[in-house]
Amino acid sequence: MKPSDSVLGRTDAAVDELLLYRGADYLLSDQILIHQPTLDEICLYGEKEYYQMVITLTSAPADLKWQLWDMGIDYTKIDEFQLFYSFLSKYYGREQTSILFGDLDLQKFEPYVNKENQEVVMYDSAGELMIDAQLYRKMTRYLRQMHGLVKDEKKPANETTKQILIEDARDEYLRYKDKEYHSHLRNMISAMVNSEGFKYNLDQVWNMKIYAFMDSVRRIAKIKNAGLLLESGYSGFGISLKEINKKELDWMGDLD
Repeated sequence: MKPSDSVLGRTDAAVDELLLYRGADYLLSDQILIHQPTLDEICLYGEKEYYQMVITLTSAPADLKWQLWDMGIDYTKIDEFQLFYSFLSKYYGREQTSILFGDLDLQKFEPYVNKENQEVVMYDSAGELMIDAQLYRKMTRYLRQMHGLVKDEKKPANETTKQILIEDARDEYLRYKDKEYHSHLRNMISAMVNSEGFKYNLDQVWNMKIYAFMDSVRRIAKIKNAGLLLESGYSGFGISLKEINKKELDWMGDLD
């Protein structure tokens, strides 16, 4: 994917929340863009497959505790960029990632040691493209923020705790691996198009970008919660407004 006039991202800035909300293509580098898909694009791609891909590409070592352990790798001894160029970037081909990266093919990148600083970078010799640790962190930070994902940065206090966390993660996987998948977006879309204050009907909602839609889900919930608290407080028979965190009443405030 090549930069175009519709690109609103900037290569020298942190994630711009307003640009993210607007949904324009994000300029990750001079030659790499991240496309923010609409609900329609995600639906046609396959919701389950889409989120599996996003979660895989943004996984930190702590997300793959037992998988790495079974491969003989201590997840506390590998950094996230090393995990990405060694394993995660190989999972999906261009056709699978095109919904996010257009023509970029992560499988063509190979690790390469920069002789100037001895740091490892990913390099696509055919396209003369490079992804270093800084660009990778920027990419995953943007993708996580777009989808409401939180990076797991917790470290075990000792070896015993680490082993417990590994086995807990394995048990959780085995418990849910055969569970039938049910759409999460379906329930949220249904709730939104039937909610007072949501300005899109069932035909229009599919054109919404994923970040703006998820923001609407949380915003309307925040507005309704603030309304209920105020109604209860002013009724004289409910809760005391003095005991409520003022952030809960500020329906125009940040979404936690």
